[in-house]
Amino acid sequence: MADNTVTVTVACGPAKHNITLTAQDGNEILLKDLSEALAELTGVPAPSQKLIFKGKSLKEMDQSLSSFGIKQGCKLMMIGKRNSPEEEAELKKLKEIEKSVEQTAKKLEKVDGELTGLKNGFLAKDLQAEALNKLDYRVKVAAEQFMKILEQMDSMSLPENFNDCRMKKKGLVKMVQGFLAQCDKIEASISDHLAKIQSKNLALAE
Repeated sequence: MADNTVTVTVACGPAKHNITLTAQDGNEILLKDLSEALAELTGVPAPSQKLIFKGKSLKEMDQSLSSFGIKQGCKLMMIGKRNSPEEEAELKKLKEIEKSVEQTAKKLEKVDGELTGLKNGFLAKDLQAEALNKLDYRVKVAAEQFMKILEQMDSMSLPENFNDCRMKKKGLVKMVQGFLAQCDKIEASISDHLAKIQSKNLALAE
């Protein structure tokens, strides 16, 4: 599978880097793969890189290297600045926030799974109401955590030139808002199911 590996030389200021890329599972090597490898090697984040091949600036990250005519032994140039230590510190904070988003999302996923099981009758009828109330509480806790995370990000004031941080923050805010919408959906589903149980119990009592 030698044709799935490409080595290119990238000139970055006075330095020259030989980068070997290997395609995963028979896929093609994308410009994105090269950009990520360069970010790791040079410390210049992908959004701040400008990749030039044969005098042309390459922008389409999801295109394959071969579509640009880049093959074994080709030479490219990269222009870009590393993030300042200040921006790196903010990025680190955002990565920590991302971790807590993922942890809270996992808890939410668990609640969703348990709710599905409950709806499918995996629990005795007389125990369902109590279980639903517990699930409802857990969803509320998750929603509260997501709200706190949003507030935390809201309080971060990022300078205009912290492009990397601003992009990361924007993506995280969008992700958290998506999870909050999911919390609402699960809560509505729980109260809907509770209402059904209660009306059935009423009918039985009559």
